[in-house]
Formats: sequence, C-alpha cells, structure tokens
Amino acid sequence: MRFLLPVGLIATTLAIAPVRFDGDKVLRVKLQDGKQANIIKDLAKTSQLDFWNPDATHHVAANMTVDFQISAKESQFVQSALDQNQMHYEILIHDVQEEVEKQFDVKEDNPGKHSYAKYNNWNKIVAWTEKMVHKHPKMVSRIKIGTTVEDNPLYVLKIGGKDERRKAIFMDCGIHAREWISPAFCQWFVYQATKTYGKNKIMTKLLDRMNFYVLPVFNVDGYIWSWTQNRMWRKNRSRNENSKCIGTDLNRNFNVSWNSFPNTNDPCQEIYRGPAPESEKETKAVSDFIRSHLKSIKAYITFHSYSQMLLFPYGYTSELPPNHKDLAKVAKIATDVLSTLYETHYTYGPIASTIYPTSGSSLDWAYNLGIKHTFAFELRDKGRFGFLLPESQIKSTCKETMLAVKFIAKYILKHSS
Repeated sequence: MRFLLPVGLIATTLAIAPVRFDGDKVLRVKLQDGKQANIIKDLAKTSQLDFWNPDATHHVAANMTVDFQISAKESQFVQSALDQNQMHYEILIHDVQEEVEKQFDVKEDNPGKHSYAKYNNWNKIVAWTEKMVHKHPKMVSRIKIGTTVEDNPLYVLKIGGKDERRKAIFMDCGIHAREWISPAFCQWFVYQATKTYGKNKIMTKLLDRMNFYVLPVFNVDGYIWSWTQNRMWRKNRSRNENSKCIGTDLNRNFNVSWNSFPNTNDPCQEIYRGPAPESEKETKAVSDFIRSHLKSIKAYITFHSYSQMLLFPYGYTSELPPNHKDLAKVAKIATDVLSTLYETHYTYGPIASTIYPTSGSSLDWAYNLGIKHTFAFELRDKGRFGFLLPESQIKSTCKETMLAVKFIAKYILKHSS
C-alpha cells in the first residue's frame, strides 16, 4: 500500500537548503602590475573566485584593487599562491557566514510596523507599497509595469501630482540582488518624500512641481533568491538555453552597445548579458515604461553598492558625452553635499574611467535614449562589509544619499528643459 504525502510536505522535503558560507573569506589584493593581474586571472580559472569588486575577471588590470570571495576549502591554496608571488593582500572578511548573520544588527521596535532601519524581504516590500498608497492616496500611486520570469509583479511607485506633463525623475533600486542597501534606499526615499512634504521646504517644492517614479526592487526574483537561498546571488532567475547556469545580469541586458564585450556571453558568468538585448522581462518592462514616459522623464538615477561612487556615462566607451562638464559639475556638488552629514567620501566620474568599461548598462541606455542626466550611485561602503553592510548603517547611508538626490532633483527642476 502506498502512502501519499501531503503536497506541502513534499515541497518542503524537496526544498533546497540555503547556501552557507562558513569559513569563506573576502580578500583584497592590490595589484602592482600586469603580471600580478594575470596571476589573479589564472587563479580564477582554477579556483572559484566570486569577484565582489570589480564584478568580473576580465576587468582585472594592473594597479587595481580587487576584492573577491573564496571558499573555505580553497582559501589556503589561493593565499599560498598570493604569498609565493609576493602579492600584497588583506583579509576583509574572515568568515562570510558570520557577517551574513551579523548584518541583522538592528532590533525591531514594533514588529507590525514597516522598519526603514532594517532590510525588508520582498513580501514586506509589497505590503509596504500598498500601505504607502493607502496612507497618501493624493500623492502616491502604484503602477504595475510588468512581471518577472517567475511571475512576480514589478511595481513602480509614482510620487507627486496627477499631471503627467510635469518633469519627472525615474529611480530604480536592486538591479543586482545581493546589493540590499539599494532597495533600502528606495524605501527610505518614498518614506521621507511623503513624510516631509509640507514640512521640508525643498521636498515640498520638488513634489509640487515634479513627479518621481520609483522602482523599489528591479530584480525581484533575484532579490527573493538572495533572501531564501543564496545571499550572494546577483543575476535574475531566468533559465538559459543549453546551460545549467541560471540568470542574466540585468545591467548588461539593455540595448546599448550590448554586443561589444565578448566576455559577457557566457551564461555561467555573473555578468552574462542574456541571449539578446531586452531579452529579460524585467529589462523590457523598465525600458518600455521609460520609453512611454520619455517626454516627462528628465533624469534617471540607479542605485547599486558598493564602493561610494557617483557615476555617469559612458561605460561602453572612453569618449565623453556632449554634456560631460554639466554631469561632472552636478556629480561633484552632489558628492560634496553627501559628505556634509557624516564625512562619507565619494568619488565621481564616467563609468569607463572611474571603475571599468561596461556594456548594456541601464545608465548608458537611458542617456542614449535622450535623458541627458543619468547617474548611478554605488552606495556604502568601500569594502569592509561590501554587500553585507550591517543594518546599523542603513539610516546614515540613506540620510546622506537623500541629500545628494535632493540636490540632483533641484538641479533638474531648474535646468532641464
């Protein structure tokens, strides 16, 4: 006689245990020359190096500082290889799993209330979007711009007035799943905008005259996966033909110089560009939304982590955009303003020369579409915690970033036509 297990029980028995990182390390290597850069590239062929900064092997070059995660079982071999080649390195994180658990270092004051000082999972964020619309019906509306591969909704919150002709700024967070501080900022922005309207002079003026379109989590499926299965997940969760490797890097999937870097065509790479530009449902939904609101959108801002930078076009070429001086001026003042609160130092500049050349990025795509003020924030920190920034730094990160975003918005209101 066969026993039938309840479906729920089957699901739980088949559930994959979340990836653990016990004993994994994050190393920082300062490369002196091309020879040392090649040693890292060779190590990446024989060992599983998860590059944190830069985000792929082919960006590794002389005179660069490289951060990467290495498993407990391979760390001894890698460290010995670095020692033998007299390469200077430091251990940023001694046990990744420990830091994963220590991130949650803020106690919930009121468990029923949405907390802006904590990292929130996708279910909490969805409930929060509903709550914001309910609480501020005249100021906030929720637009479903599409769905993800796994059929999760993509929600944009529109903050401002009913007039669609007003100047607008589009902001997105969480294009890379593991960069949790990014969605935390989008939530903070919406919260502060609604809370301080009518009290703060600048915010009131901005919301009286502009609209903000805020996508709190761009890569929803990846974000959910980073909460439930693998904290270090970066890409989305789409299946790739003829490959066991899952996911596309949504920030390499935009239709701008998409094909210019051959090293982005491997589905097993963290920076896989996808089978075609806008092949991913998430990228297509965002692109379609921006294209359909192009008359009003005057600025595009995307939030990543980590490294404390404010970047602007281009990523795919070292040529400077026509309004380079204007972008550099805005970025300089925005980073200066940001530093006034906690003396957090940001660098700024074009993507290609400030970090490394990239193809298919949302920033370059939006710029080439005609949005002449496009910026990418790389939020805190500079590598001590990297993607595992503790919750105790959320508020300060958000507060300082808010100053920079408000400055950019004021500039757009005054100077964009």
